[in-house]
Amino acid sequence: MSDLLADTLKTASEILSPHGPATAAAAHSYAPGDFSIHFFLQLAVILLACRVVGWLGKKLLAQPQVVGEMIAGVVLGPSLLGLLFPDFQATLFPKETKNVLYVGSQLGVGLYMFMVGTSFQAGHFRAKAKSAMSVSFAGIAAPFLIAAIITPFLLKVPGLFAAGISQANATLFMGACIALTAFPMLARIINERGLAKTSLGTLSLTAGAFDDAVSWCVLALVLATFGGGPGLAILAIGGGLTYVVFMVLFGKRVLAPLGRMVERDGEMSLTVLAITLMAFCLSAFVMDAVGIHAIFGGFLLGVFMPRGLFVEELKKKVEPIAVVLLLPMFFTYSGLNTRMDMVNSPELLLIALGILVASVLAKWGACYAAARLTGESHSTAMGIGALMNSRGLMELIIINIGLQKGIIGPTLFAMLVLMAIVTTVMASPLFEVVYGKKARASGELDAVPDGARA
Repeated sequence: MSDLLADTLKTASEILSPHGPATAAAAHSYAPGDFSIHFFLQLAVILLACRVVGWLGKKLLAQPQVVGEMIAGVVLGPSLLGLLFPDFQATLFPKETKNVLYVGSQLGVGLYMFMVGTSFQAGHFRAKAKSAMSVSFAGIAAPFLIAAIITPFLLKVPGLFAAGISQANATLFMGACIALTAFPMLARIINERGLAKTSLGTLSLTAGAFDDAVSWCVLALVLATFGGGPGLAILAIGGGLTYVVFMVLFGKRVLAPLGRMVERDGEMSLTVLAITLMAFCLSAFVMDAVGIHAIFGGFLLGVFMPRGLFVEELKKKVEPIAVVLLLPMFFTYSGLNTRMDMVNSPELLLIALGILVASVLAKWGACYAAARLTGESHSTAMGIGALMNSRGLMELIIINIGLQKGIIGPTLFAMLVLMAIVTTVMASPLFEVVYGKKARASGELDAVPDGARA
């Protein structure tokens, strides 16, 4: 009996160890069941961390839930959990399981952006087209100008960029990083702050989407010179534009029958839901396959989905699972690749602060100026600038690609992570100071919804 008990305890202690097939040669590989065991435990820990850190962020820092979830992802990675308990962190999130978490994270953020697209107000965009295009152009031009100024100095610091990288490629990459707006983060903040159906929210979301698309296209150009070939850039830009044109010309017409079926039945049937989710998967696939990103496929499809009862039913069936269960995986996956202990000298800290200040001036300052020049009020322009300045996890994605492809080194990676976190944490409280509080007091905006407080 004692041997049986000892064997049972030993087996239980090895639950998270790789089991592999029942052969001695493969005893240390991961079997399908190992991925399943890790996935469910990881998901439980992710949900717990996101809710706890999100709640603390709201209570202590007045941050929306989404910012807490971003910080929770970093907390679960090597920056904190891995630093304090490296063995436990490595056991909980072994590198072999990251690919599974990556796919779940893409599903979560893609579905969320799909739902955001269904709230897109085309009327607001048409009414604010001049402002949106001006803000978008400023949010691209100024960051690349700033990048052209600071990159020559950064190239002189050993280890920031890959050895032998050209100044042109280094400038393009830095420009893309500074120009990036946290599209998923921006959308979540806009939703949580009650801005989804306002002209300011639509303008910011439209400009942010365009800026991100341009940044991804620039990244494709940079990667093309690192062995990917010109076909990579041509496919990304040409394929993305072709799909956008197709959706503009035929999207509503093709998808309209789904809306009529829901209106006829008075609810969304499982068949209509299945067709809708299949369309989402195909749209995400197209944008991912051409080299842009799956989230743009989800958002674009959502923009052309039928409105009315169709959207109401879709949100009831899909949004809670996407927001609560799947989206936190997106933040955690990026957090697992983030190191915050790389900026470890006064000189490097000064450089990191310089990049942060330059990024804020390039994005917030330029977008504010563009909005003012197109007739927006001071407070509205400040609010737009505050929202557009957020970088979030999209920044972490693009700099992870830069690190993996050998464009930047770990030290510059850490500096850009710091910039991403600070600009994201700034966004919501600064928006409330420069626009939100006044607008809520005047009745222009409703009170912050309960979902943003949870």
